[in-house]
Amino acid sequence: MNEGVVDGDWEYRPLRLPAGLSRRAVTTQLSIQAEFSGWELSRTLLFGDGSRKVWLRRKRTAAVMPGLIT
Repeated sequence: MNEGVVDGDWEYRPLRLPAGLSRRAVTTQLSIQAEFSGWELSRTLLFGDGSRKVWLRRKRTAAVMPGLIT
């Protein structure tokens, strides 16, 4: 998986899926990410060669957000 991007209260992670993966395999992979890591599907892009790029997002938690320096 590629590096994620933080934008405000959301954390985004792009994921490139090769053309050979079936729809069922993609669904299973994204479901696992959602169930165990808290990601949800934000955007999907289908390329002419059959590969896909998806962006996952999740709400940042207080543990991930930087705290105040005292």
